[in-house]
Amino acid sequence: MISSDYTRALCVRDAKTKILMLVIDGLGGLPHPDSDKSELETANLPNLDRLAASGSCGLISPLGGGFTPGSGPAHLALFGYDPWKSEIGRGALSALGLGVDFRPGDVASRLNFCTVDDAGNVTDRRAGRIPTEKGHELCDLLDAVDIPGIQVSVAAEMEYRAGVVFRGEGLSDGVGDSDPQTTGIPPRALVAQGQESEYMVEVADEFLAQAREILADQDPANMVLMRGFGRYPELAQFDDVYGLRALGIAGYPMYRGVAGAVGMDTVEVNWDMDSECALYEERFDDYDYVYMHVKKTDSAGEDGDFDRKVTLLEEVDFYVPRLLEQKPNVIVVTGDHSTPSIMRSHSWHPVPTLIHSEFSLADGAQNFSERGCQLGSLGVMPSSALMSFVLAHARRLDKFGA
Repeated sequence: MISSDYTRALCVRDAKTKILMLVIDGLGGLPHPDSDKSELETANLPNLDRLAASGSCGLISPLGGGFTPGSGPAHLALFGYDPWKSEIGRGALSALGLGVDFRPGDVASRLNFCTVDDAGNVTDRRAGRIPTEKGHELCDLLDAVDIPGIQVSVAAEMEYRAGVVFRGEGLSDGVGDSDPQTTGIPPRALVAQGQESEYMVEVADEFLAQAREILADQDPANMVLMRGFGRYPELAQFDDVYGLRALGIAGYPMYRGVAGAVGMDTVEVNWDMDSECALYEERFDDYDYVYMHVKKTDSAGEDGDFDRKVTLLEEVDFYVPRLLEQKPNVIVVTGDHSTPSIMRSHSWHPVPTLIHSEFSLADGAQNFSERGCQLGSLGVMPSSALMSFVLAHARRLDKFGA
């Protein structure tokens, strides 16, 4: 569901302007106790600071009200969808992004390879961030899972992440996660969120039991956690809603999945900035709107690695002039959510955002940071409202009323 029904009605569908939305995953942070500066405030970001000083800045809140978002709803909000009414299970997004055979009626779940001790307690929810190549090997082992009446397909994603698709009669996505979101305790028991999901819990429990046996001798990835059960999504499509031909550029499969779910074209690409920029340059002329996703900043935040997140932000800044060479009419720089290194997790904190175009009004923001963007003219707004501002700056939103 689009956050405003008026958006669809007011979109100018024959405009020729082009939009780039650069989404730096986990962008927002909090001050380090030793310096009282966040990662953005610590990083040397001359290009982003220049855009912020001459553009319109503010902060966006993915869900509002202190709610911490997952990546799926946070991205849907950025694309102008109501995140509370357009929920997609993370497993479904992974399946879509991986390009596996995923159809209406199927149920998908995200898998995290993890480490458990002899007592069954989780000691590392990410199995030491095993290499992606190892993840492929482990998924090949899990192909041996055999559940009567159910077709099971397992596919590696990136590092410790994978996805599984279940196909059969009577399946439902109303199942809670087994990921305990902490260490030192066992995985959560899968819980049906309604009577119709009890069979799905039986199926998933059998999958976990066989996975435990198959992975028992592996080190460090000797078990899997399940999260984000989801059905094949049915969402309003980007071109129908906005009249935009859109391209999603994301090295990480799940983010190609969310782009594909709203009707963007997607292309498999490596998840380094150089590869993503090369694809952007190659395909820019073919599209009205390009969404480019940067993942590694979020991973650094989740690992609590403040210095690495600073370095990765500086790397993004280095590529900004290259992105501007294509002369998009509007460039938006934002994040899906905040991932402060000092918290090692997603958080509810609003995300710094800038919009730069011929029609953006320079405001009080002089640098691209949390406290810098507090001074901007956009204020603090829901993430789902950002898209209408972007369309307006691109002269793609008509007047309302006489």
